[in-house]
Amino acid sequence: MEEEFQPQPAGPPKEIKRINDTTWELPISFRKGMRVPARIIASDELMQNMDAGVFNQIANVATLPGLQRYAYCMPDGHWGYGFPIGGVAAFDPKEGGVISPGGIGFDINCGMRLITTNLTVDEVKPRIHQLVDELYKAVPAGVGCKGFVKVSKEEFKEVMRDGAQWCLKRGYAWPSDIENIESHGKIPQADPSKVSDKATKRGFDQLGTLGSGNHYLEIQEVKKENIYDHNAAKVMGITKPGQIVIMVHCGSRGFGHQIGTDYLKLFLDVMPKYGIEILDKELACAPFNSPEGQDYYKAMACAANMAYANRQVITHQIRKVFSQVFEKTAEEMEMNLVYDVAHNIAKLEKHRVNGKERELLVHRKGATRAFGPSRASELPKKYAKIGQPVILGGSMETGSYLLLGTDGADETFASTAHGAGRTMSRAKAKREIRGDKLQQDMEKKGIYVHAVTMAGLAEEAGAAYKDIDVVVDTLDKAGITRPVVALKPIGNVKG
Repeated sequence: MEEEFQPQPAGPPKEIKRINDTTWELPISFRKGMRVPARIIASDELMQNMDAGVFNQIANVATLPGLQRYAYCMPDGHWGYGFPIGGVAAFDPKEGGVISPGGIGFDINCGMRLITTNLTVDEVKPRIHQLVDELYKAVPAGVGCKGFVKVSKEEFKEVMRDGAQWCLKRGYAWPSDIENIESHGKIPQADPSKVSDKATKRGFDQLGTLGSGNHYLEIQEVKKENIYDHNAAKVMGITKPGQIVIMVHCGSRGFGHQIGTDYLKLFLDVMPKYGIEILDKELACAPFNSPEGQDYYKAMACAANMAYANRQVITHQIRKVFSQVFEKTAEEMEMNLVYDVAHNIAKLEKHRVNGKERELLVHRKGATRAFGPSRASELPKKYAKIGQPVILGGSMETGSYLLLGTDGADETFASTAHGAGRTMSRAKAKREIRGDKLQQDMEKKGIYVHAVTMAGLAEEAGAAYKDIDVVVDTLDKAGITRPVVALKPIGNVKG
């Protein structure tokens, strides 16, 4: 769960310049210390309603050492911790580029995965209550919940090192799952010795848990009118109207949060040693190539690997429940993983800057990687010609999208949005929306939700989010991603 969103008065600052229909720029004169301009991807509508925190925070990001080209914010952008949610920044380690926990988020490798089935809505809808209730039992949700996978603290180090590949060895994954996870579900730089005992204690019993906040497990329907690219959809395993798919949104839980907290404190102490001055202590950082920067990167990789394993164990449970309810094997129901992608992470990637290829550390905080077909060698073979699947989560009322990365995303360091983006704080949503009434209203719309608490349900009402259709259309017009399928919810397990 991301930190609490604090909305501020909307409207862009007078200094902002329009570059084109979907790109806006804050010049380096906007704030003292900006090294590069800051760019925001947004439509007119989204820009006019963007909260002031986005402009202030992305300008602060643009002051960090080693930043290349631009600091970016995606159309789902809103206030976050240090970086805005939707923030993207690429640093060159050879030019003193830094790594910043605030540019990654505390729920390290919070991300999305999508699983297909060959079931239809006509088969699933009559059993939706049973199915959702059984999933709720099988996949623990809520603050402090514990998973069914029992590992010792020593075994948990294997999870930190191997991620989803640990799941394959333990029978919680299919070989095809690993192929269809970003980075094959394992960041190799992970080093458990860089993780505190406190973080390990918070994480070792959380494998297979959703958590709370905006995390969910959702059963979705493919409607005929929502398939925008039939050929690409078919490549991804979506072959017919009425087909049922399952989406999962969660991350590294308290484990990642503790790692972020530990290193944020450390970086605040060591910045003077490296002559780094920041405008906001939430942007605490260290040079990537420093001992402290490397330690955090290796610890962050441990949390990212845990999150990959967490979503994989949840997938195992989903397959198990579907098999029990429909009395078929997961293989018979073709419960294949379309893709699993992170949206709170920093990764070393090659990008071109001023015509030269460089290895950059790309921070994506509430932003998603979106490789196009030109990066085919870094994608699963079946996606080499169409680009990387991008899973864009919406609210539990409005639905989500499956998109494709494009080569046009090179402009934003191969990055795109991660969801709809909040417009209302959680506290305000709880004040203005009754969870029990929302649950009843959603049931009338054909969406059955099993939530841990009614207050938590109210926080995630559709009214608390931007219009996902506008966000997706903006990304399409910007040439960053293109829509393939819109997915509509029929059942939801809400953390």
